[in-house]
Amino acid sequence: MSLSVPHLRIGSTEIIALADGEGPFFSPRAEAFPEATAGQWAEADRYDPGAVDAEGRWRLQFRAYAIRSDKSLTLVDAGIGPADGPAVSWAPVPGVLPESLAAANIDPAEVDTVVLTHLHTDHVGWAIVTEAAVPSMGGAVDGAPTSGSATGDRRPYFPNAEYLLQRAEFDALDALNPQLRETLTDPLSAAGQLRLLDGDTPLRAELAYSHELDPEAARHSRKRMLGHQTGTTLHLATPHLTEPFNSA
Repeated sequence: MSLSVPHLRIGSTEIIALADGEGPFFSPRAEAFPEATAGQWAEADRYDPGAVDAEGRWRLQFRAYAIRSDKSLTLVDAGIGPADGPAVSWAPVPGVLPESLAAANIDPAEVDTVVLTHLHTDHVGWAIVTEAAVPSMGGAVDGAPTSGSATGDRRPYFPNAEYLLQRAEFDALDALNPQLRETLTDPLSAAGQLRLLDGDTPLRAELAYSHELDPEAARHSRKRMLGHQTGTTLHLATPHLTEPFNSA
């Protein structure tokens, strides 16, 4: 896949789209969203005509986003991750986020904030890595496991970043994906890099973070935040639409 890094500048802030992978969702979109109408799918196809392949599978582009200003470098979400990441059962791992970061001239050590919008496995993959996938001393960092490495050693991929997560997501972890405690939140906590947030939070002068667990509340939150944009302030309105993932 192409490692182009599309970007958008708003005032002194640059937003960079970082590709990590692409591939089909694990179920047809009609099964994932059974209440969607034909008219809604037609509208979705008009906005994104390449989202469904010939077999009717929902084709996804997996990305993270960097928000770079003269004062900070924030990463929004952490992609699908390396070959042993939490999305290995369904996503096209290993992802290429390290290469996309390099193409954007971003060193992981320069990232000061990682916003985990929610805990679906295709959003947290590179947050924590293992020695097997990403050796800390030498070797390529392409996400492919190396023989003889200690698979139990986990560490934050962004060593100097504070990782932000909504407390409501953290509290729902056992219902959503309890394995992520061992592979994500416990290592972040042990490293002293996890910060839990409670609702709408101003991150810095040019960035605010809005989060809702309920889809309808998320829509209202998004409208509210968009209605209060001024100057170069950016609002991360991040609805957590868990229904297709929690149906089991």
